[in-house]
Amino acid sequence: MYVCLCNGFTDKQVRVAGGTSGCSVAAVYRSLGVQPRCGKCVPTVRDILQECRGGVCDDISEDAFAPA
Repeated sequence: MYVCLCNGFTDKQVRVAGGTSGCSVAAVYRSLGVQPRCGKCVPTVRDILQECRGGVCDDISEDAFAPA
């Protein structure tokens, strides 16, 4: 699912970028090479990172960056 329409990234991309322990919202954007524009996606990115900290995202691979 698309998380950010302004920058065109998905929840899978956020999970891969946020896979490192203690990863921040800002680090996810940097990893994806984008900056928040309207900011509506920031809470969703934060929620996904919280899921990842719970171990939910451990099995997501780099192929999440492949076009859908």
